[in-house]
Amino acid sequence: MRIDVHTHSTESDGTDTPTELVATAIEAGLDVVALTDHDTTAGWGEAERAVLHEGRVGRIRLVPGAELSCCCPDGRGNSITVHLLAYLFDPLSQALVDEQTRLRAERRSRLYTMARRMAEDGFPVDPEEIMAGLPPDSPGGRPHLARALVNGGTVASVDEAFARYLGSTGNYYVPRTDTPVWRAIDMIADAGGATVLAHPFAAARGPMVTSEVIAELAEHGLSGVEVDHPDHEPEARSRLRGIAAEFDLIVTGSSDYHGINKTLRIGQETTPAESLERLEQRCTGSKVIG
Repeated sequence: MRIDVHTHSTESDGTDTPTELVATAIEAGLDVVALTDHDTTAGWGEAERAVLHEGRVGRIRLVPGAELSCCCPDGRGNSITVHLLAYLFDPLSQALVDEQTRLRAERRSRLYTMARRMAEDGFPVDPEEIMAGLPPDSPGGRPHLARALVNGGTVASVDEAFARYLGSTGNYYVPRTDTPVWRAIDMIADAGGATVLAHPFAAARGPMVTSEVIAELAEHGLSGVEVDHPDHEPEARSRLRGIAAEFDLIVTGSSDYHGINKTLRIGQETTPAESLERLEQRCTGSKVIG
């Protein structure tokens, strides 16, 4: 069974609509795909309809989820941003709805501010056009600005845009106020869901947490850890498997697919069937579709 539990659609910073994402997953031979857009569940309904559409029933199953942006101690005396994958929670949980609403508003404001500053400095981007192109419930994000820079000929790729301008050390970077990771774990648990720490040892992404922090998160209620990720080197995967075994964390694998915004193939990394079963067993907020 081929299972990919970390993908994105146009409802956050991917380039496939939820319907297109389901079709792409089927074409890639996946049996199960999770939709985990950043700080929104807006794509769940469309993705469910795509899975249950005539001719697709039984071909693929959908895991409703989201990717939450969180602030977290790094284990070295600093605070950094980590991403928490949340699965099968109740999307109507009020605390979660309120926090996702706040995060989406902040992401949109941040995107507009960065685009405006670049436009003022002569870059070929139109802040109003970028914002108008976002779906109503999409948080938006730096990839939308990066894509505008690609389309305007400033850079050759989204990766180059981040490396030169939009990364945390770039001149146009604007920070945001993320959810404390402890609170995010509690909110998802209260909403009947499970949480998995996304790509924790991806050195290319910047500062990482220590093994001790992952242990603390596990003691607080973290359900699992994303081990097999395109940004994880073999040594990082080996260390994470050891941590997962020591603290009984569920091991997942995922592509982190974003469509053409990243050079990652859907299903590039996969999750064991028993890991998905363990996640399902822990969740009461929503169910796998299909």
